Amino acid sequence: MNYTPSTQRYDSMKYNHTGSRGLKLPAISLGLWHNFGNTTSLDSQREMIHTAFDLGITHFDLANNYGPPPGSAEENFGTILHRDLRTHRDELIISSKAGYHMWPGPYGEWGSRKYLLSSLDQSLKRLKLDYVDIFYSHRLDPNTPLEETMGALDTAVRQGKALYAGISSYSGKKTIEASAVMKSLGTPILIHQPSYSMLNRWIEKDLLSVLEQEGIGCIPFSPLAQGMLSDKYLQGVPSGSRAATPGTAFKQDFLTPENLAHIQDLNTIAQERGQSLAQMALAWVLRDPRITTALIGASSPAQIKENVAALNNLSFTKEELKRIDVHALDAGINLWAQSSQAG
Repeated sequence: MNYTPSTQRYDSMKYNHTGSRGLKLPAISLGLWHNFGNTTSLDSQREMIHTAFDLGITHFDLANNYGPPPGSAEENFGTILHRDLRTHRDELIISSKAGYHMWPGPYGEWGSRKYLLSSLDQSLKRLKLDYVDIFYSHRLDPNTPLEETMGALDTAVRQGKALYAGISSYSGKKTIEASAVMKSLGTPILIHQPSYSMLNRWIEKDLLSVLEQEGIGCIPFSPLAQGMLSDKYLQGVPSGSRAATPGTAFKQDFLTPENLAHIQDLNTIAQERGQSLAQMALAWVLRDPRITTALIGASSPAQIKENVAALNNLSFTKEELKRIDVHALDAGINLWAQSSQAG
């Protein structure tokens, strides 16, 4: 079936400048971390990507190891892009990353120049593209000089294989250091991708102020705390969910009775606002002007539509924010802060 994008796709989406840079990103971006590998049918993936673009989502975020198996999300997106969106390439922001394990041997992960630039070449082949819009260092490499990792990002931009450079999950301190290196090379960092949600607030300590100071945009991943801030777990752990699937980053023991009670209270606040819990969680992340865009995942077109509808109510009263803090902070779960602050 041929795909023709909606002619109204830009009518209601909100677009924000990325830090102090000229590039605008949609307030909601689609990440292909889950559900875009070979365990999901290509037709289902096409439907989700079509839905996203029809709603004004122009930014699609990938990484070399997204799947399963690793690399398959890029291959599948490249197939869909070539088939359905090739003539709309200049309307899209496509990003990829390298940093986690991708192939055997000493050159298949972390942050060396060898790994980053080789990985980018592989990603471009899978995506069937000449360049990506943003190329990230996916994580800090504690055993590689920052100058080498940042130098590889600078080279990728200068070679025309990426338009912008980004970093992911760097601490505030390391972000300052990385930004200084990139500015000296003449390729400032465009954007930082950290984990952030009302249950996971590590970036509020210093990273957000660093990003504002450095003019770097922010694209939080897991704004729904891997589904905890949705209706998925309000009645317990359903079979087939991420929490019930062995080998995922989600641990079922996150969902203690106490935490579930707090999440149910947050859901009550959302209902009073006329939103689902997921919509309120996205609106909460986007309440801060330093946040450029919230990066969602999806398993269905309906989920994408629901999440984008969060943009219909982005304002909070002081009383609502206080009530949210009571339950979100008292839950006592800063789920991914430790791994997010490596370095």
